[in-house]
Amino acid sequence: MHGSIYTGVWYLLFLTFIIAVLGNDESIIAAANVGAHIYQPVLQPSEVTPQIGTYTMKNQEGVICIKATMGVQYIITIKKKSWFFNLDPLKILASGTCHWQSAVLSLTLADNSATLQFTFKKEKNQYYVNGLTASLSPQPVCFACPNKTYLSSVSHGKLFAASYGRSFRCKSANVLLASQEMSIKLVSLQMQAFNVPNGAFGEGEECLADYKKRMIHIILWAVVFGLLMIAMVTFLLVKEHRSHGYQRL
Repeated sequence: MHGSIYTGVWYLLFLTFIIAVLGNDESIIAAANVGAHIYQPVLQPSEVTPQIGTYTMKNQEGVICIKATMGVQYIITIKKKSWFFNLDPLKILASGTCHWQSAVLSLTLADNSATLQFTFKKEKNQYYVNGLTASLSPQPVCFACPNKTYLSSVSHGKLFAASYGRSFRCKSANVLLASQEMSIKLVSLQMQAFNVPNGAFGEGEECLADYKKRMIHIILWAVVFGLLMIAMVTFLLVKEHRSHGYQRL
């Protein structure tokens, strides 16, 4: 009888201790909850065209000073194999700053798991991107692979340059080799900084890649047209020659 009473008392004391520990150790519970909600991008083994998003940044007066439309893809190289991650425009937070001769547009995913930052500079009647930084903290691609954050930056004298009041436009994909492990691909790119009247793009200035493609198409059509003209003239000359030959007979 006394043994069962002692057992019940010890059981109640044990339950009280457990409840006290769980109730007071809020830091452990909070840490577990935070860890459970950390967002990590998932790398894909095959490439898919990224969705196009439009991002804007306003100055202190509430006027749009940066506007950019593009699709963004991270290309990660792990042991000579390429992995891909596309930014989802619906999950991106756009932020930055606008000053008289410099401006910044930052695109960020939750928990800073992916970032992409453009630094703009204005010089006389022209503006351009003179710095691009990126980071990506994806889930490991294998069970034994460690967590890793990929960091990179691109410094370019005049990247995506355009005249003041006009937009830079490039339908061709731009692949920027930011580091040995990470490249950034931008598709359907159009951007404008410092002066974006009424929040609308100005007249676009095409990139060199688009210009080359357009010229190649023009040259090909010119060659085809030239060959058709040569064939037609040759046909008419042969026909006329035969006609004269019949008259002599």
